[in-house]
Amino acid sequence: MRVGILGTGAVSRKHAEAYRNIGYELVACSGLDPSRGQVFAAQHRCEHVERWQDLCRHPRVDFVDLCTFPDFRLEPVALCAQAGKPVLMEKPISVTLESARRMLDAARAAGILLGVVSQHRFDVASQFLKRAIDAGRLGALLQADAYVKWYRPPVYYARPVKGTWAVEGGGALLTQAVHQVDLLLWLAGPVRHVSGEWQLGAVHRMESEDVVSTVMRYASGSTGVLQAATAFWPGLPERLEIHGTCGVAILTGDQLTTWEVQEDAGEPPPLSQALQSGAADPLAISLAPFERQFLDFGAAIEAGRPPLVAGEDGYRALALVDAIYRSCREGRRIALDA
Repeated sequence: MRVGILGTGAVSRKHAEAYRNIGYELVACSGLDPSRGQVFAAQHRCEHVERWQDLCRHPRVDFVDLCTFPDFRLEPVALCAQAGKPVLMEKPISVTLESARRMLDAARAAGILLGVVSQHRFDVASQFLKRAIDAGRLGALLQADAYVKWYRPPVYYARPVKGTWAVEGGGALLTQAVHQVDLLLWLAGPVRHVSGEWQLGAVHRMESEDVVSTVMRYASGSTGVLQAATAFWPGLPERLEIHGTCGVAILTGDQLTTWEVQEDAGEPPPLSQALQSGAADPLAISLAPFERQFLDFGAAIEAGRPPLVAGEDGYRALALVDAIYRSCREGRRIALDA
């Protein structure tokens, strides 16, 4: 597979390393800052393309990887759709549901694949837990919670665009905890309604939230709590808890750290305490799940099947975040289309 990267910031470097590790060729890159793009191209031995439009049409690129800020996704997706290029994009899918829906429509009309990076679905622990829940090993689900109590220093929000509604679409919930939002939806199913409370700029100079707490009711009838923060020094590893009638499973960071299930049988749980987390450092994360997701996306292109994390999954995660934000703004419970 031959890849073109649009956006040459911090996360694009992780993507480039992962592509190299799995044998994908990074053909070209482009970004808003030509000088930074040229440095990126030299470091990763790829062509630097001045105009992002030309990257989307590049004849040697099999798919385009969008590592831009989430406010700049619709235009590249629309152009890639015209060129017949599949698109994989960093989370979140967009800053608004309207633009996300337009991307899905453009991709569907053109017949191109659209994927959203949610690499924690590819953690060994997450994959095990998905199989275990689907097999009924935890029994009926009672509660599904996620806690992302992270810390970011003031310098993280020093750039004017960071933590803004227009460019990033929100704060700790959408930028950091959207991974856990996706995992909850994948593992526990759709959410029926939410009630949220937030603190805007509790610790940081920013427009959006650096502390938010939500109570959820899933369509299955189970309940849940979702907490996200970048204000809690020194930053704790994220935790996802699934409680069923037969026991409990806890993911901490990228590992399964608790598996207590009555009369359990079947595949042994991959219990471990050797976790990696971006709790205090956004780049202190493993490359392995990125590599697995990129391999899945390439295989999906070759087989003409949907990727494990498709554009629709990114839309559902954004819809849940949007409902939580509306609940916080309006001070009332918000229902979602289950």
